Amino acid sequence: MRRSGSPWTGLGAIIRKELADNLGSTRMLLLELLICIAGVAAIHQAATGLRQEIGQDRFIFLHVFTVAQPPLPSFVAFLGFLIPIVAIALGFDSVNGEFSRRTMSRILAQPIYRDALLLGKFLAGLATLAVVLLSLWLIVTGCGMVMLGLPPSGEEALRTIAFLLAAIAYGGVWLALAMALSIVFRSAATAALCGLAIWLILSFFWQMIVALLAPLIVTPDPFDPMSQLRAVEVALDLARLSPNTLFAETAQALLNPAVRALGPVLSTQVEGALIGQPLPFDQSALLVWPQLSGLIAACVVLFTVAYLLFQRQEIRA
Repeated sequence: MRRSGSPWTGLGAIIRKELADNLGSTRMLLLELLICIAGVAAIHQAATGLRQEIGQDRFIFLHVFTVAQPPLPSFVAFLGFLIPIVAIALGFDSVNGEFSRRTMSRILAQPIYRDALLLGKFLAGLATLAVVLLSLWLIVTGCGMVMLGLPPSGEEALRTIAFLLAAIAYGGVWLALAMALSIVFRSAATAALCGLAIWLILSFFWQMIVALLAPLIVTPDPFDPMSQLRAVEVALDLARLSPNTLFAETAQALLNPAVRALGPVLSTQVEGALIGQPLPFDQSALLVWPQLSGLIAACVVLFTVAYLLFQRQEIRA
């Protein structure tokens, strides 16, 4: 049957309804509280150790985000661990939950197409993630200013804002994956467990898998430096299939201006370079652009897969 009208009719209503549900749910409030406590604890530990270095480093404020003080990891490490959990919690029952509550057919009986429903749920989830991360970024920046007694410079503020955008894109990848799983599996528990299993594999076991796969693709010759370089590049390419690797590299380059490359570098490529000198922000942004593009592309691909699956799904079941 040929449909009439815009496929995005009702998109605003879906976004407002889902956003209100997400921000007011007990599940999200508990996760937000966990993230805030973990983030502030990491910042407090880092800032306590950095007070003695004030005036010795031009980018001392960025160290608040990256320095780890035992027993706590750094703030960036906390985010890399917790953002996927929040995103999966937002998306694992976004579609199958409507079937469980028998509300899907009622929603689509309204002048709302599947396009608007799925995109509205995704945008509302992404907006929820953005609100949570923006709030946490403001808390961390404020705590850093109070504990260090100095504000971030203009370049430090730009770098932390770019890092915030990268964190939102990273969360979007996991949100799109969780929504795709909520379409594939009618059981919300199965979708959640599958999402957590994928997260565990890509976060904790992917480097071991890469170490096994890379020698099968390129066997390094101990007497051929080029084959060894090729093996390193293949291992790095495989590692970058994980969004965790892309996010870690993006955070590393944005929050540490001394990073000049994200991979093996030949001596001829650094000829004339001022080793140890910080890169300006625009050069760091160019350095992480492939990683950031990879995160956005992964998000778009996963959402497209979810869209195609949802379009083919039987609603009356």
